[in-house]
Amino acid sequence: MDLHVATYNIHKGFSHFNRRMMVHELRARLRSVNADIIFLQEVQGAHERHARRFHHWPERPQYEFLADQVWPEFAYGRNAVYDHGHHGNAILSRFPILKWENLDVSSHALERRGLLHCEIEIPGSGLVHCLCVHLALDERGRTHQLRAIVERVVELVPDDHPLIVAGDFNDWRNRAGRRLAAELGLTEVFRDDRGRPARSFPAGFPIFRLDRIYVRGFSVYHAEVHHGHPWSKISDHAMLTARLAVG
Repeated sequence: MDLHVATYNIHKGFSHFNRRMMVHELRARLRSVNADIIFLQEVQGAHERHARRFHHWPERPQYEFLADQVWPEFAYGRNAVYDHGHHGNAILSRFPILKWENLDVSSHALERRGLLHCEIEIPGSGLVHCLCVHLALDERGRTHQLRAIVERVVELVPDDHPLIVAGDFNDWRNRAGRRLAAELGLTEVFRDDRGRPARSFPAGFPIFRLDRIYVRGFSVYHAEVHHGHPWSKISDHAMLTARLAVG
């Protein structure tokens, strides 16, 4: 079966440097891509100050607003909680999410991170495990979180079940890819002949290779980085998409 997936750090619905609120434009762009499963990071679950400041701020949480009428299933992992709101990771799906859990993988109190794990039933193909991640800015934190990913997969994902791990890895040195390949057998969909993933940040002219889509149990027949206009007006990260075939 052809499975179209995407990952996107949406910067809490704001453009680069927080110049403009872009939630409505973001929803239109997500719909134009028409992916089956979308892995989102920095999703605003609630923000009282933004709701008062912007008259067209959605009344519903961003993940519900973005999923509306296109992705009937969604899961949200609340990670960072503050007085006026909270944000985290989300997965939007066209297919049934049978089970989901958000695991706290924070390495310290000042940078809250979570691992959102969904089990999604794909018609005709069975169960696919989907992990949405947003790793820490510091190397020590990422090492802790990669260990949590490996332990989670080893414990709960059978070797013969298809697996997707996607999100913002903040992995400047590409150490995550080597570890996930060695310990879990994962392959990065954009990996070139030197083992490097795609450039995805900043969205206007990508230089850094921060965002990833890792898979196991799939063949990859197309991958694309969505950057430049109009993507650079919506978020500071580019969106990544991939078309996969099970098996």
